[in-house]
Amino acid sequence: MVTVGQTRANNLRIHGKTAWLLHPVTIAIISNTLADAHMISVETTPTNLTHTQRQRFRWRWLIFGLVVALPLSLTLVWAGAGVWNAWAAYAGYLKYEPKEGDVIFQSLPHGPVVWAIEGVTGSPYSHCGIIGSRDGQWIVYEAYRGVSETPLRTFLLRGRGGGFAVYRLRAESRAHIPETLRCCEKYLGRPYDIRYRMDDEKIYCSELVFKAFRDATDGQQLGTLVKFGDMNWGPYETLIRQIENGPVPVDREMITPRDLARAPQLEPVFSHKIAIEQPAESAKP
Repeated sequence: MVTVGQTRANNLRIHGKTAWLLHPVTIAIISNTLADAHMISVETTPTNLTHTQRQRFRWRWLIFGLVVALPLSLTLVWAGAGVWNAWAAYAGYLKYEPKEGDVIFQSLPHGPVVWAIEGVTGSPYSHCGIIGSRDGQWIVYEAYRGVSETPLRTFLLRGRGGGFAVYRLRAESRAHIPETLRCCEKYLGRPYDIRYRMDDEKIYCSELVFKAFRDATDGQQLGTLVKFGDMNWGPYETLIRQIENGPVPVDREMITPRDLARAPQLEPVFSHKIAIEQPAESAKP
């Protein structure tokens, strides 16, 4: 339930994180500092440096440390975090045995919209999709940037901390899986709905799974629609008003990832570094 603007930071793109090294100002500082170092080492000794030379040399090395060494250290930390996240996701991928129709949930990288989704619903689930296959490869039908097919491994690498949870349709509903996946395909290419409305013009993540199952079953609901005003929207009112460009839509009904996971037709079958969402008492079969 989030747009690409709030999740790009999770992609491990080292060239993006080190682009500051190529900035003209950075190059000039490095070049001048190294030139000074060479001049002093070749033409002078510490005892015959002028006061001005010493001051200039100290200041340039201080700036060099701030501009280059500190960001480089932070880059290495960020890169290490990305590698750890990727390893955690891969470890879960090796243990998980996918099946078509599995509904998969994850926490997206931190950001204002993700904080709002998880805070409003009181759940770590900020994104979800449904698993299918294409040419012998596992894919996830999801509404992320828009509705698309995403390789399962790519989907898992995006999750915060490499965690994900999987729910499977119970035996009495599994006959609907092939048609549910076909119904996902008719929404491919639809743009993402940051306002989380239930129309078909734009689609958000849990809405895609909900509507595909509904269309495949002649109207059965996978989970319970909830009113926005019945959730914990208060702490996020400013952000919500910005997204809506107007008042908080307290009467708007929606299907959240949390309430999709609580559907009585689903049962949890796998969890890796993320909690299982317990069904509401009224939703238990």
